[in-house]
Amino acid sequence: MHKERILIIEDDEALREVIKLALENNGFTNIVTAEDGEIGLKKARELLPALILLDLMLPGIDGLNVCKQLKNSEETEHIPIIMLTARGEEADIVVGLEMGACDYITKPFSNKVLVARIRAQLRSRTDDNNSSEEIHYNNLVIDPSKRTVLINKKIINLTFTEFEILLILSKQPGRVYSRDQIISKIKGQDYPVTERAIDVQIVSLRKKLGSWAKYIETVRGIGYRVKNNL
Repeated sequence: MHKERILIIEDDEALREVIKLALENNGFTNIVTAEDGEIGLKKARELLPALILLDLMLPGIDGLNVCKQLKNSEETEHIPIIMLTARGEEADIVVGLEMGACDYITKPFSNKVLVARIRAQLRSRTDDNNSSEEIHYNNLVIDPSKRTVLINKKIINLTFTEFEILLILSKQPGRVYSRDQIISKIKGQDYPVTERAIDVQIVSLRKKLGSWAKYIETVRGIGYRVKNNL
């Protein structure tokens, strides 16, 4: 039995019920639904679910704006969001990740895949909560439990994926991670994101880190690492 509350924001009533039933059949007992973005935002803020399944094409406030508003709010920014969409282009995937979504599934999808992705995100959140030790590098501090990054005591606002990439690299300075390894650690194996999407995330991460970006090295032909001689 899974007691974690899951919020489904999906305007297609039939699909909403199919997803709800699939989750219930796999032991999830605390499921809330919303038929549009406005109601979804209200329920997310009131109930603070453990995870949100968010359709991209919603009437009124679309999924990207719902995601953006949730990630810009201190009380909801920590909630993992899995986006559901009929569009599978690489550009859409990158936009979803940059908005702060932690996962992305294109329709039609297998219920088994959906449930596996949900479980992976809930496990990841539990692991983050259990790994509360701060990481300190000179003027940079990463707090996994609060999901915050500070440089010279100033908060740096990162998306979910940017934070995860920085955390992965910083835990083992000097170790080189391939793009595939980074994707697998954040999203699980066989996640449909190209290596270029990771490069896009690294570019955005470096911009936000400012002068600290020089510590993230590109290892040509392999991937990325954080310098171990800080």
